[in-house]
Amino acid sequence: GELGATWSRWGQRLIPIATIYDPFVARALEPWSYGIYAGGQSILVGTPSGVTLAPEGGAHQSITTPSIGLEQPACVAWEPAFAQDLEWCFLHAMSQVGVPGGTSAYFRLSTRPVDPSLAQVPTDPTMLERRRRQAIAGGYRLTSHAAGTEDVTLVAVGAIVPEVLAAAESLAAHGVKAGVVCLTSPDLVFRSFQQRASRVAGSGSAIINELFPAERRAPLVTVQDGHPHTLAFLAGARGDAIRCLGVTEFGQSSDLSDAYRLHGIDIDSIVDAALTLVGR
Repeated sequence: GELGATWSRWGQRLIPIATIYDPFVARALEPWSYGIYAGGQSILVGTPSGVTLAPEGGAHQSITTPSIGLEQPACVAWEPAFAQDLEWCFLHAMSQVGVPGGTSAYFRLSTRPVDPSLAQVPTDPTMLERRRRQAIAGGYRLTSHAAGTEDVTLVAVGAIVPEVLAAAESLAAHGVKAGVVCLTSPDLVFRSFQQRASRVAGSGSAIINELFPAERRAPLVTVQDGHPHTLAFLAGARGDAIRCLGVTEFGQSSDLSDAYRLHGIDIDSIVDAALTLVGR
């Protein structure tokens, strides 16, 4: 916290970066939050996170940290799934540290290997830059169905993205067209949601409208390795029916597939939630 205040106190810009075992973010929260309150700007990286750390058991599996990040003032919370997203978001977060009007950042990360090809990173320079801008704004669509044609929208955050994409493929095999939205920052998407109703013109990002345009209204299934209420606000984006999947109980020592099944965030649970929402 003190290093984060050198830009305003001594005219020397530093970019302090701290790493912490994500379940223990709450232990560090009081001094870190006070440092932000006192004008400090820094980056806190919590990893590994969630029940994705399956073999370690419940005491080492974080549930509430997505909420902590979203609700911490003067801080932007991030949870990118892919290495390319992490690079873009981390560089952007660094640019906001140690400057007037800047912010701190909290990155909730995982040690789970995720296949980078699932990100479908564009090769065209224009589309690549568009993807980068969407990533640092809060999220992007991984599917491009024509407006109004998808039956359900699956919203994924962080390490759970591979299961969500697999669920979309399974739904397609059952004749259900599923769009997939990958969020890099539920925090920024929530801010966009809030700012949309602001009376001040041009007061914030329009990423909420890009990800959930009115003409593509469809039921939502949100999936996160964390408490499901983190994404519940998305029901208000278009007035959609919603099912929020996540972790609400203490974890157990297990392999990854059993951990996801135990908490209802595995592929079958995602497919079941989507089929229920579309009346199947």
